[in-house]
Amino acid sequence: MKTVLLTGAAGFIGWKTAEFLLKEGHKVIGVDNLNNYYDVRLKEYRKKDLEKFENFKFYPVDIENLQALEILFNDYKFDVVINLAARAGVRYSMINPYVYMTTNANGTLNLLDLMKKYGVKKFVLASTSSLYAGQPMPFKEDLPVNTPISPYAASKKAAEVMAYTYHYLYGIDVSVVRYFTVYGPAGRPDMSIFRFIKWIDEGKPIILYGDGSQSRDFTYVDDIASGTILATKELGYEIINLGGGKNPISLKRVIETIEAYLGKKAVIDYRPFHKADLKETWADITKAKNLLGWEPKVSFEEGIKKTVDWYLENRDWLKDVEVGNE
Repeated sequence: MKTVLLTGAAGFIGWKTAEFLLKEGHKVIGVDNLNNYYDVRLKEYRKKDLEKFENFKFYPVDIENLQALEILFNDYKFDVVINLAARAGVRYSMINPYVYMTTNANGTLNLLDLMKKYGVKKFVLASTSSLYAGQPMPFKEDLPVNTPISPYAASKKAAEVMAYTYHYLYGIDVSVVRYFTVYGPAGRPDMSIFRFIKWIDEGKPIILYGDGSQSRDFTYVDDIASGTILATKELGYEIINLGGGKNPISLKRVIETIEAYLGKKAVIDYRPFHKADLKETWADITKAKNLLGWEPKVSFEEGIKKTVDWYLENRDWLKDVEVGNE
């Protein structure tokens, strides 16, 4: 059994990844700064869910805090570091680009340098499909992603190349997993699936940027967590897409599917398409299949149903959660 440092443990993907690791019997040291980018009650909900496991230990640590991180590296002998702590959200990165660089780039550097110092050999870094802006689809990992169109994407690119540097110089084994639009129960409230469910249920207008034809390679959170754990194997330095891998799903279809499961019709407030958004994302997941034996198992319809069911079960406290206009 391994001892895993998992950053962003109270985050959406971090929570599910930690849960799966804990169920496999691994020891998980979870850190999260529990920032208020979105309603902290969701983070507390996920953290509380993990604290029922005896092999889970949580520390309220920010990966920007090198000294606090070093205490953990000194106290525990980690077999692997999974870095899922990040500032997410394309549009907010245009409002506050500095915090994206300090968390996503400098925070990653802190972890890598401590791994070098304490002899930890395996690093998994969460990255993003946002890097593929302007590239031909389906997106392959060897595309030259040198034209990020948001500070968020640029900060993730910085983290990827720093991880390569530490692989080259110090032999750290690195898996970069590029996620494609992750959704599911207890998801981020600034993302479209959560917002659409809440707004449709409450009879509020959906704010839709563009005409709804823009599409995403939606991927259910359980599948993403499974792929992330598989990526802890020794690979050298590899960038691996984790996405739905099928034809992308339009926001119009997303709305129609949610309407069907809620039994309610959406009211749509159309807004101009946002310059920093990608029109479409679509993952080529051949590499994930070949290197990790991974492919998504949960269909879009099944995933939406599970997400709607979770929302309905928790609607009493979710009614006060702010979803924003991300």
